[in-house]
Amino acid sequence: MSQHDFFQMFPKMSREVIVGDITVRDGFQHEEKFISTDAKFYYLEQLILAGARHLEVTNLGNPKLMPQFKDAEELFTRLRSEDFKKRLAKAKITEDQLCLTAITIREKAVDRAIELKKSGRGPDRILMMVSTDEEHHYANSGTTLKQYWEEAERSIKKARDAGLEVCGTVSTIWGSPIIGATKLEDALDFSQRWLDIGATSIEHADHDGSASANDVFKYFSMVMDRFSNPKQHIAHFHETKRVGSAAVLSALMAGVSHFEACLGGLGGMPANFVDDCPCGIGDYYFEDEDAAYVGLICLEDTLVQLDEMGIQHGYSIDKVLKLGKQLEKTVGRRLRSEAVINGRTKKEGHPQFARPGLIDLKKKLKEL
Repeated sequence: MSQHDFFQMFPKMSREVIVGDITVRDGFQHEEKFISTDAKFYYLEQLILAGARHLEVTNLGNPKLMPQFKDAEELFTRLRSEDFKKRLAKAKITEDQLCLTAITIREKAVDRAIELKKSGRGPDRILMMVSTDEEHHYANSGTTLKQYWEEAERSIKKARDAGLEVCGTVSTIWGSPIIGATKLEDALDFSQRWLDIGATSIEHADHDGSASANDVFKYFSMVMDRFSNPKQHIAHFHETKRVGSAAVLSALMAGVSHFEACLGGLGGMPANFVDDCPCGIGDYYFEDEDAAYVGLICLEDTLVQLDEMGIQHGYSIDKVLKLGKQLEKTVGRRLRSEAVINGRTKKEGHPQFARPGLIDLKKKLKEL
């Protein structure tokens, strides 16, 4: 007898998932204009009210290189304020329900996060990052892999002692924009190393949209076979070929239950030009800066996809769709969400589009 139930065919697939929002950090970092602190705070607050519980707030790296994040401390000050806590309480949300993350690629940024944490204005979690392709890793961090692992081990110990959770990211799993093809097995070994030196979770990242659906399923099946706690593993997909939803589905089928997304499919490399001034980031990884199709999977579309599969995610989709429309005004262009235009599939259909006269015709033909 054929099996038609999706969840029975793929028993590792969860009926409830976490979708972390990283719009204000990863989404805005590729924008070539400064997004105001008020706008950043607005989207963080409204996303929380819409159901987000895991959010990336900012990058604590050098603001001279990434001026989009020169307001990092101001954002955390607002998020930790008593006024903000009171507004959350009115919505029956408590601070301990949230996990606020700051990106801290290098040790100086980790030290900055620790100082903010000590002052009561810091993140709950920090994120460090390695690439299995050493050329890509060097382009991002300026270190060799050996140097970075030593720095990461020191940093994680300090961070954990300060009460911070630490996410270790593994990038270039399915390929690198610099050297091309990479080995999935290397990413598994890097994931193990993060856990061995104290990371509390692993983000498995496809930072340039290289992953095909079959390789996503293969890799995350290997992850679930090798590691004992599936909840430690987060899928991070960039969308460059309109196959992001297939990657999400493949990861679900393999047992992943934690994803990340951005409103409007924003995101990409840190901008090398903000407002009227070039930054020190260097060249982008793609040749045509104007035409390149970059960014993460869309939060709006991903939530609709999950919702219509019957998978719980904790968001108000209507609120998220409204935020997606507002964000287009913030950045000044049409973004990539299809759900913002088309919404959810209406189970009740669109009866206003029915052609008049069917009932009368059926009566005439004595079909009723």
